[in-house]
Amino acid sequence: MTEPTTPYHPGKITWFSYVRAAVFYVHISLATLFFGIWGLIFQLPRGRIGAHRVASVWSGHLLAAARFYLGLRYELRGEMPTGDCLVGAKHQSFFDILILAHHMPQRSFIMKKQIMNVPIMGWFALQAGCIPIDRSRGSEAMKVMLEGVKEAQKNGLGQLIIYPEGTRTYPGEKRRYKQGIGVISNATGLPVYPIATNVGVFWSKRGWPIHSGVGVVEFMPPIAPGLPAAELLAELQRRVEAESDKLMAEAGFIAPKG
Repeated sequence: MTEPTTPYHPGKITWFSYVRAAVFYVHISLATLFFGIWGLIFQLPRGRIGAHRVASVWSGHLLAAARFYLGLRYELRGEMPTGDCLVGAKHQSFFDILILAHHMPQRSFIMKKQIMNVPIMGWFALQAGCIPIDRSRGSEAMKVMLEGVKEAQKNGLGQLIIYPEGTRTYPGEKRRYKQGIGVISNATGLPVYPIATNVGVFWSKRGWPIHSGVGVVEFMPPIAPGLPAAELLAELQRRVEAESDKLMAEAGFIAPKG
């Protein structure tokens, strides 16, 4: 694993950078409360369809707010998957979550079990088909996760988004990919779509401050099922890291030496 000693910033940081980010985060909190209550009242009877509707409206609103408060926009590249599949995505900040949540038609996430305990958000995550994982349970967590994926697959899995590094990363930070996505692909026979991004150049995993600019999320051709899990994982990592590095260089990021 390599990690830059300091987060990368694409522009000058001023006191105003922190003020507008603070205002934006207050807006996120209020909007989440508002759309959560709206969803509970008007979308609750619709089950998973309603949960996806809430996620689409909520994430779209926050992406618009990012443009308004921060001058932060985004661009989508490549062909987005639409059927049942696994998605192996680079994860650099909350921004890439919002983008995927807004644009993928039937998305769900593998996420930490603790998030399911968050009021409103946790309930909608479960209704949308997100699968919790308790990392403290070690190998037992993999078994529980596989069972959850297979059960969801019976009713149409949609696009199951997995962050193979297991956490957000700074631009230039490299972490070993975890084996879960390869094991799930072998067990379900589903293809894996790699996704690269450079959004961390503008909105890093620290989340503060946030810079203006245009982040990119790129969808790449799928890796067909059938490869041994280790080979699939190596191919996924090769594609995602190489393309993410290109996108970050395009945004002006220079990787640290060593």
